[in-house]
Amino acid sequence: MIPLALSTIAELTGGAAHGAGPALEVSGPVVVDSRAVAPGALFAALRGERADGHDFAAAALAAGAAAVLADRPVDGPHVLVGDVQKALGDLARGVLARLPDVTVIAVTGSAGKTSTKDLIAQLAERAGPTVWPPGSFNNEIGLPLTVLRADETTRHLVLEMGARGIGHIAYLAGIARPDIGVVLNVGTAHVGEFGSREAIARAKGELAEAVPPGGTAVLNADDPLVAAMASRTSGTVVTFGRAPGATVRAADETLDERGRARFTLVTPEGSAPVALRLHGAHAVANALAAAAAARAAGLRTDGIAAGLSAAEPVSRWRMEVTERTDGVTVVNDAYNANPDSTRAALDAALHMARGRRAYAVLGEMAELGAAAVAEHAKIGQHVARSGFAGLVVVGANAAPMADGARQVASWTGECVQVDDVGAAVTALSERLAPRDVVLVKGSRVAGLERVAERLLAGEAEAGR
Repeated sequence: MIPLALSTIAELTGGAAHGAGPALEVSGPVVVDSRAVAPGALFAALRGERADGHDFAAAALAAGAAAVLADRPVDGPHVLVGDVQKALGDLARGVLARLPDVTVIAVTGSAGKTSTKDLIAQLAERAGPTVWPPGSFNNEIGLPLTVLRADETTRHLVLEMGARGIGHIAYLAGIARPDIGVVLNVGTAHVGEFGSREAIARAKGELAEAVPPGGTAVLNADDPLVAAMASRTSGTVVTFGRAPGATVRAADETLDERGRARFTLVTPEGSAPVALRLHGAHAVANALAAAAAARAAGLRTDGIAAGLSAAEPVSRWRMEVTERTDGVTVVNDAYNANPDSTRAALDAALHMARGRRAYAVLGEMAELGAAAVAEHAKIGQHVARSGFAGLVVVGANAAPMADGARQVASWTGECVQVDDVGAAVTALSERLAPRDVVLVKGSRVAGLERVAERLLAGEAEAGR
């Protein structure tokens, strides 16, 4: 964060400074974990479900924090506010207003937000210092913390915006108004909270609405609900996708044996070849969205193509492909799951397996509401119809996947239903043979990354 006097922080947050003179300066980062304190930091004492940050204020100050952002008095320098979370957003908004040379690029969508954010950031870095969040810092806490990492040297601020309801993205965009707003897709993720895809579209479209005149709304030409958001923005509309009329599109797509896409990037300024290092055909749409955003930020087509070809997977547990010494390929895509992303991951794993056996280890897809049983059953049917050798369903909430798979009479594969990670690893260990491919995927609550980790760790242990 840029250095700020405690009195300025109080002014920006509508709070009052206590316990220090007006000249006290916060020169370090803003943190919400007292264990992450660095000298000169501001410790935001958030109240959580399991802990109250105020109880760690003394530890934060002892570790070198300059002050605490608090909603009740604490011993030592602090700014007293009515609501720490709101004050965090107010502070981020105020700091960003002091950085007029920063271009804000924001991404939302039902699937692919984090991977696309990582691609955009790697492209933007080629044009100047760039700040972006680790993983999925996309809510009312993570986004302000990311904004507050920017300083006078920052040229691009790449943000991910998530939503659990109507108005959430509008709130986040009010903290960091996007110069470039990217809407990837409208799927069924969180449909249990929103009620319908149309409601999800209303929420995601808040990002397009937040783009000001002179800004750019980057919209998916292949998703009708996203393309329709063109009427909701005051910015210039740029489209991406496989549609012939998209502003930024892909031509001549192919996939190599590892499921990595090659294509020709086509823009109004010209074309250039791209060879992605990311796995799965679905990565092409994310790459096109990133290319369109980078183009809006001023990058040239050849530089964008080179940047996409050089970009590496950054965030963990998203299509991580590891080959064991026995030739078994483990695809760890267990960070999160919804029906669209799960189908895409299944198709990618099956492509990698061509001529080999493929197994799917699938857990619950959370937040689907009344559609949960039907959507899980459809995924099971997709596994069976795609020709997987086996399906391991983990956890009671994912059980309809097994029912769906068994409904496909032509399937000759095996379906196993287990209660937990340990049982899943045992089931796989009894069935895997050299050169098999295993996809592991589920929502965060399922914690299935532990299956992939144990499959890999188990091999290492066996080799000792």
